[in-house]
Amino acid sequence: MSETERSFCPAIERLTMTTVTAPGVSTTATALRRLYFARFGFAVVWAVVTFAIADELSALTATLLVIYPLVDAAAAVVDLRSSRTTTLLSVNIVVSLLAAVGLAVASTSGIPAVLRVWGAWAVVAGLVQLIVGVTRRGMGGQWPMIISGGLSVLAGGAFVAAASAEDPALTNAIGYAIPGAILFLIAAIRLRRTAKTN
Repeated sequence: MSETERSFCPAIERLTMTTVTAPGVSTTATALRRLYFARFGFAVVWAVVTFAIADELSALTATLLVIYPLVDAAAAVVDLRSSRTTTLLSVNIVVSLLAAVGLAVASTSGIPAVLRVWGAWAVVAGLVQLIVGVTRRGMGGQWPMIISGGLSVLAGGAFVAAASAEDPALTNAIGYAIPGAILFLIAAIRLRRTAKTN
């Protein structure tokens, strides 16, 4: 092999790797973009409906609270299938399913118990979202997910603390869905460039 051929080999290898991996990244970005738009729409509708009946912990309110982590688990399944990022997303699925069960049980004990379960779930799910966002930052559009994960951790701690207040309310916990929804929308928009390379 001549000196010229040897000098071109690394460049050709890099080009080949780019050609092979780019479609996978763009396909994942396209799937995540659809998922983020769907999560934005769901979170907004859920927050509006749940906020309207959050004055008391009724059976309907409890059902809506249980639905939220179930949707989070379903979204993690969709994410898992599209990205094949197994470990952390699998943890998120399990944690969200446990949160749904915990909320169903806690709703029979009152708002403080619900806030504790909701807060603990927000902390763990937020950590997962933050770490997954960091590992995907090269894809683009992940800073909103990193920020959302960090905010979820902080908000979760606040919900647990609020459970000990004299008159705990569900409204702050429900309102937590709105910033998350906005950040999902921003992430979906920012993924447009990566998705278009498909």
